[in-house]
Amino acid sequence: MDLVDYLFSLGHQPVKIRGNDYWYRSPLRNEKTASFKVNRKLNVWYDHSLQKGGNPIDFGILFHRCSISELLQKLGQQTTLSFQPPKQMNHHAPFPPAGEKGKIIVMDIRHNIKLSALKEYLDYRKIPLEIANQFCKEVDFHLYDRKYTVIGFQNSGGGFELRSASFKGSSSPKDVTELGQDLSKDIIVFEGFMDFLSYQAIHQAKFIMQSQLQPNFLILNSIGFLEKMKPKLEQHPSIHLYLDRDKKGIEVTTHALALNNKYRDESLAYENYKDLNEYLMKGQQEIKQSQTRGKRLSR
Repeated sequence: MDLVDYLFSLGHQPVKIRGNDYWYRSPLRNEKTASFKVNRKLNVWYDHSLQKGGNPIDFGILFHRCSISELLQKLGQQTTLSFQPPKQMNHHAPFPPAGEKGKIIVMDIRHNIKLSALKEYLDYRKIPLEIANQFCKEVDFHLYDRKYTVIGFQNSGGGFELRSASFKGSSSPKDVTELGQDLSKDIIVFEGFMDFLSYQAIHQAKFIMQSQLQPNFLILNSIGFLEKMKPKLEQHPSIHLYLDRDKKGIEVTTHALALNNKYRDESLAYENYKDLNEYLMKGQQEIKQSQTRGKRLSR
């Protein structure tokens, strides 16, 4: 019994996928951060908060709170559950070769994002659709015989960063995204493309009203790529870092500032938030509410 397929039949989809590891918000309790991991190759699970794990039967007993015999009876009645690897879902798209079933295979790319669920996801992240359509695509891909449709952000190597409300991953090759090649101009660096889109949303009016040309951008797509890009970055007059405000992001920013005075830490503008997108989602609204309260008090 494939555990990922079983969870899907129960209405649970992974929040992110890393190789053979599928991360979920735990089906065994309520949580906001995904800490329930399934290794699909080994077909085992582990709930990090509960510090419990095991095989599909162990999970089924906990999930249904029943005995082994009662679980087997439930599984026997569940005619929609496949006890073999799931069959091809999209009969119109070619099926990935057997040797690539654990690999993301991009099947189709569309220039405009039309799927309503993806529009809702962008709205939740406070990213205007016109900005997303300018820099992203709607992408269909297969993974483990299952079709997904997500927002795709292409890197400079031809791969895609892939996002939706229930999926976070990337197709090969994994690489940075470079936008603009003018070494005489400053360059702005982001850790992920949602922060880049957030920057575009925040500065949208300036770019349109002032007919201001876009500066150079580097989207790392993984913070580990910063070290590789430093020689090229340091050819620019100044480097503006919009990295995450987590431990790793602050550590990398601090290290860069100590190495070269060309680096600027722009994350201080959203120091009370995890990243620029969270600031866009929550921070600006909080600022407006604070300003409104201030006006009321001054009357």
